[in-house]
Amino acid sequence: MRIDNIKLKVGEGEEKLKRIAEEKLHCRCGYLRILRKSLDARNKADIRWVYSVEAERAAPREQITAREEATRKDVRVVIAGSGPAGLFCAVRLADRGLRPTVLERGGDVEERAAQNEVFFRTGKLDEETNVQFGEGGAGTFSDGKLNTQTHTPLNRKVLEMFVRFGAPEEISYLSKPHIGSDNLQKIVKRMREYIAARGGRVCFHTRLDGLRMKDGAVCEALVTASGEGAAFPCDALVLAIGHSSRDTFAMLAEQGFAMEQREFAVGARIEHLQAKIDLAQYGMPRGVLPPADYKLVSHAGGRSAFTFCMCPGGYVMPAASEKGGVVTNGMSNYARGGVNANSALLVQVRREDFDRGDVLDGVRFQRRLERAAFLAAGGKYAAPVQRAEDFFAGRASARFGEVLPTYAAGTAMCDLNGLFPEAIASSMKAAVRDMGRRLAGFDHADALLTAPETRFSSPVRILRGENRESLTHGGVFPCGEGSGYAGGIMSSAADGLRAAEAVFEKYAR
Repeated sequence: MRIDNIKLKVGEGEEKLKRIAEEKLHCRCGYLRILRKSLDARNKADIRWVYSVEAERAAPREQITAREEATRKDVRVVIAGSGPAGLFCAVRLADRGLRPTVLERGGDVEERAAQNEVFFRTGKLDEETNVQFGEGGAGTFSDGKLNTQTHTPLNRKVLEMFVRFGAPEEISYLSKPHIGSDNLQKIVKRMREYIAARGGRVCFHTRLDGLRMKDGAVCEALVTASGEGAAFPCDALVLAIGHSSRDTFAMLAEQGFAMEQREFAVGARIEHLQAKIDLAQYGMPRGVLPPADYKLVSHAGGRSAFTFCMCPGGYVMPAASEKGGVVTNGMSNYARGGVNANSALLVQVRREDFDRGDVLDGVRFQRRLERAAFLAAGGKYAAPVQRAEDFFAGRASARFGEVLPTYAAGTAMCDLNGLFPEAIASSMKAAVRDMGRRLAGFDHADALLTAPETRFSSPVRILRGENRESLTHGGVFPCGEGSGYAGGIMSSAADGLRAAEAVFEKYAR
């Protein structure tokens, strides 16, 4: 029996769920599983946890299913990229009995963490191993949010796979699940170890630089591995390259792949005191409640503006992957214990803003903004920052207020009105004011803007057919965020699973 809309007061133990289920079943409950858990804070005087549960009179019998095995184990599958799309594709193929080879241009997750610390402290950027590139992809150094606006049965499979590799079981039922960057780093390592144990391999410091075709189908992936050229024979090549693989986009365009421009969004990170967000959302200090979050949309400035990747108790991350450019992102650990809350405040970039007739014009728009920020910060990887009050007034800030920056590579006080195109800046200002009318304090004078956020999504799409294969290059399967088919960890992982099934259907049946 499924029982919905069970409400518990904040602080009540979940053991009470079983007692309520037994009242519904009119007998003792032998098995209970939480299906969904969400927080209802609409009535600030009576905040409740709301549950849906599955209960049975007796525990279900364990079902034993045979391991799925491929009928052909000699199929050579190469996967370019070890972000969510690439890793989930590789694990699924390994489950099926195939032995995929994953190419990762950056280092493993431990090396990434160490290199990031060097970059934050010294400004010495490794263009191959950083917040964007390396094991786990860009999502590894984020909040690890697992909510998505796409509705597919694959979402359940993604969550189950995360739990399988060590994620907290609660992600399978929380309405807003998150793993945290600290947990994600452990999980992607376990996924890599599983791929290797099943006969596959993950090759670090190995960048896809080209591919060789034969009779209309891919036959080799051409790479640079630790500075040396090499080739990986393959029957199928999965492109799970990530939204920051700009050199790979250029290579694919040169090799004649069917590609198209995509609209995207840019903006800044906006920080507030987490305690103020808690007060606005709960009407009181949060106490035992989780750090409050928010999701806001505005059309007040003539363009769509929205918050994205909101990180309660989080940090603004230096996220550059190219020398001479500043990029920001948001991150929080599982405990979300930081003093500040932050999210991206993004504004729609329309095609007419960047289209000059080339498929990579969106990349050039993003890069110009990142390089302008680098110059505005004095030729360093410090981030331009500005208090909201000063942003509205059009003057560089002279001091910080109640919100202090969390950006680890240093900051430079600037006027962001001169950094962004006028249409973007004016829409950002209108959106902050409008959002402040719906979330008290969002437009506080001391709210801190840290710029720029440019890597919201891929500015290109690598076209594919219904069979998920490239329209122009046989045996090549574009997938995930970089290829233009996903946005965030969940949808990227789900698209990686789809790519795995497409490969299996074509080669291993």
